[in-house]
Amino acid sequence: MDINTFYAVTSATCFTLVGLWWSVVKDKTEWLKDEATRRLAGGVYASFLIPALMSLGAQVGGEVRLVWQLVFILASLIGIISTTRLILATRKASPRGAFSRNRWLVPLLYVFVLWFALFPGTAAILGLQPLQVEGLLLCILILIAHILTWEFMTSQAQK
Repeated sequence: MDINTFYAVTSATCFTLVGLWWSVVKDKTEWLKDEATRRLAGGVYASFLIPALMSLGAQVGGEVRLVWQLVFILASLIGIISTTRLILATRKASPRGAFSRNRWLVPLLYVFVLWFALFPGTAAILGLQPLQVEGLLLCILILIAHILTWEFMTSQAQK
């Protein structure tokens, strides 16, 4: 697959998921009453918005490495900080699923995104272009976002 096509599809898909999440949250006003649950719902929102913005940045940057690097650096820093703060603020209220207990993987993945944005030449060790490595990391982040969303929604349904 062409890398530009990959990022176009990923961006469109993640922005669509952000919009769908708005629709879900709009109908679940009970989620907004409790601070921890509201934060977890916001975490779902961010878990699709940040990869969407990175994908859009990769498209806009195209051949200009500095553009996508800056977008990925800023987005990964926001991902690291916001996810870490979310984990700390919602420890007691988080869903009990296997992935929810291991949410620390998300900031770690953002550290890898940051690394390859800062040092794109290290992607050659893997035999890949920098945006290919970043794309693989985004795939993992989006997969985890889907799983965490499922765990959040099913745990809220049980309450």
